Amino acid sequence: MAKPLQYILQGLFYALFMGVIGYFSTFPEYTYMHPDETLIKLSFGHAGQLKEACRERTAEELAKMPAYQRKSTVICPSRERADVVIELEMDGKQLYHVVLKPAGLSHSGNSNIYRRILVKAGTHTIKARLRDHAGDDFNYAHEETVNLAPGRIMVIDFKSATGGFIFRNKNATQG
Repeated sequence: MAKPLQYILQGLFYALFMGVIGYFSTFPEYTYMHPDETLIKLSFGHAGQLKEACRERTAEELAKMPAYQRKSTVICPSRERADVVIELEMDGKQLYHVVLKPAGLSHSGNSNIYRRILVKAGTHTIKARLRDHAGDDFNYAHEETVNLAPGRIMVIDFKSATGGFIFRNKNATQG
């Protein structure tokens, strides 16, 4: 008599468990973004400039060195890189400002950023600036007027080899 009761209780437990899973798979509703919003993703990695400039070794310095070390004529006092400062403005108002430290034990790696910013949809003027050296002036800047449609994603990338910031619009369903 214990086996049939055990099977009935096990079946009730499974039904209760499936009901809980079914309920939480539909409620509460998750809203990725509101219908009048769009998403800006700021995502890239960039290495700042060296804090101290490299220099050529003099002939006297090279003469004092063993022959196997003379291949490198350039000496860099430190591998440490400058902080990367990023500012993002929309319609003249600052959306985001961050000072990124270089990665690594010697502070010689990339400064990485991944930031998601929800904004109202519409036509906006977006300005992105980056400073990767010691000083106060930004050496990379890009300003563009974009139409941010509701439910879409705009990705802001940075590549110094191509001149700086790249703005790309994507569908939210593309990821």
